[in-house]
Amino acid sequence: MTLQTSTTTVNIAGSYERDGFFLPYDVLSHGEAAELRADFEAAEQELAGRPEDLAILRSSPDRVLPSFDKLVRHPRLIEGVSEILGPDLLVWNGGTFIKEANSTHIVSWHQDLTYWGLSDAEEVTAWVALSPSTPASGCMKFIAGSHKHSVVEHVDTFDANNLLSRGQEIAVDVDEDDATDVLLSPGQASLHHGHLFHASGPNTTGERRIGVAIRYIKPSLKQKDGQKTLARLASGTDNFGHFRLADAPNGRLSEVDLARCRDDAKLRREVLFKGVEDQKGQRY
Repeated sequence: MTLQTSTTTVNIAGSYERDGFFLPYDVLSHGEAAELRADFEAAEQELAGRPEDLAILRSSPDRVLPSFDKLVRHPRLIEGVSEILGPDLLVWNGGTFIKEANSTHIVSWHQDLTYWGLSDAEEVTAWVALSPSTPASGCMKFIAGSHKHSVVEHVDTFDANNLLSRGQEIAVDVDEDDATDVLLSPGQASLHHGHLFHASGPNTTGERRIGVAIRYIKPSLKQKDGQKTLARLASGTDNFGHFRLADAPNGRLSEVDLARCRDDAKLRREVLFKGVEDQKGQRY
């Protein structure tokens, strides 16, 4: 099933409450999306011989590239997410999901909040396309209404072909015929709930598929284990202090920012791999 909507005809909050997602949501022009992608891919080339820092770039580009810091605070994203969460917003993370050309990599059916260790579900993921998101390129698929479940049981597979940190997948049957394809042009976004069942298939095209998953949370949330991971104030105020607030990047690929992210990545691994003796995941 495919879905096309418009913010002029559909109320974001109402659609989100009913389905657990809203799409497509226009954020950037095609030209702006192309510029953002070019900056990111140039940074990949600059860090090609530094695997740890390359991983940081891909998992936290907003912390090391001013262009991506600007993206996570983009007025259009703040406007849309604020309709759901309110005006006070933190960016918990803003990582990329990349499927190389003709890649077999997939993302299994899962719920985002399974292993994030957050105290509540008041989170919205804005997935911004920097390349065409189509069934052929391995676009996301959503199960409408599945966000009304709490977190269901997941199984860790640590499958090398799975882009998720633990290769996690939900341990319940999903009817693929009920899925909505997340069709996005470069610069468009989808907004989805952290309990929503979603997945994506392989990229069968000759081009990279690149998306930025920006996780917005209310400042009232916290890490259940008491860790203070980095978060960026995107809008409003933080009256709680549950996270260490990240400043704007000091520059492009600043060593200060990369070092700060290395330390934060260690904390995030503790959160994401809690209860796992052999931390095989490669995302952090």
